[in-house]
Amino acid sequence: MPRELKTMRDVFIEEIYSRMKKNKSIFFLSADLGAPALDKLRKDFKDRFLNVGIAEQNLINIATGLALEGYITYAYGISAFVITRGYEPIRQNLSIASQIRSLNVNIIGIGTGLSYVLSGPSHHSLEDLILAKSLPNFVVFSPSDPILVQKFVEYSLKKNSPKYLRLDGKPLPSIYDKIKNLNLENGFYELVKGGKTCLVATGFMTHRVLNVAKRIKNVGVIDVFLLKPLNKALLTQTLKKYKYVITVEEGFINSGGLDSLVLEIIHENNLKVKFKNLGIKNSHIFELGDRNYLHKLNQLDEESIIKKIKQWKQ
Repeated sequence: MPRELKTMRDVFIEEIYSRMKKNKSIFFLSADLGAPALDKLRKDFKDRFLNVGIAEQNLINIATGLALEGYITYAYGISAFVITRGYEPIRQNLSIASQIRSLNVNIIGIGTGLSYVLSGPSHHSLEDLILAKSLPNFVVFSPSDPILVQKFVEYSLKKNSPKYLRLDGKPLPSIYDKIKNLNLENGFYELVKGGKTCLVATGFMTHRVLNVAKRIKNVGVIDVFLLKPLNKALLTQTLKKYKYVITVEEGFINSGGLDSLVLEIIHENNLKVKFKNLGIKNSHIFELGDRNYLHKLNQLDEESIIKKIKQWKQ
């Protein structure tokens, strides 16, 4: 029987719950965002759970204060709001302060990209990766499947620095269930070894490009899940094998996201590759429809990606 699909959120909360049983230094905060998986945690750890209400700035302030008292804190909210409303205290309390002393604060943004597709542009999270990636002293984690989320919990407990964990809002199938040699700290994994062309993606779009690779022969796929810190030397060695490198992301392009990270590596190392970026142009999306429909409008569906690859290589 196929494995039951779970949201990244539920897998993450369940793993945190199991760790809270043994580790009394873990404190969980929510910005008035609930989930069935959260009910058990809230009930069994009343002294280490707090709902701060719809107040993302206060969420960050309290999480920072608890971290200063020695707690490992997890601050949970909707991605489009926790990173934008909370940006000033994130910058002041975490990015700046953590350069002076260690602070283990983990910001969990739920519903990245177009996860909350029917709620319109107010709930789309197309710049969260860009904002978090720009912050000094921050870890930025963008997983493509629930297995990576589960593995990240151990990393988050040990890595004593502020972090932003961006989670897709929809249940997604596992990618890494049969991969044994994964080193999370490398920051990426070459899921498919290709010939001349390589697709580089993160988060939900890794599933999209894997489907593309099944339809076009000899197309490689690299999943970048830890954008900061990243083993740039290893990624450079992987990219230099290819002639064409295409980034695909469910976020604004030419603005400091995944495409900027890859292009920086190409330029710094003078790689002899041709580069193209696919994503959302710097404009909000007001059209309504499911995720596939919005992807088609923005040429991020499988057919559009395949067409662009073929046109570019002619």
